[in-house]
Amino acid sequence: MEYVSALTPPFVMAALFIGVIRVIVKTQGGANKAKEDAAVDAALARTDGTAAHRES
Repeated sequence: MEYVSALTPPFVMAALFIGVIRVIVKTQGGANKAKEDAAVDAALARTDGTAAHRES
């Protein structure tokens, strides 16, 4: 029965990994995609503005 205790952790980790991947795939896009894209664009604009300000 030692093989059961030896194989349990890899199977549990595989199941959790599959669950994480499914959550990531499901949360891509959807209703919040535009809001998330706008937040990233705003953050990039702030960093670009800060970099341009430092150069001058």
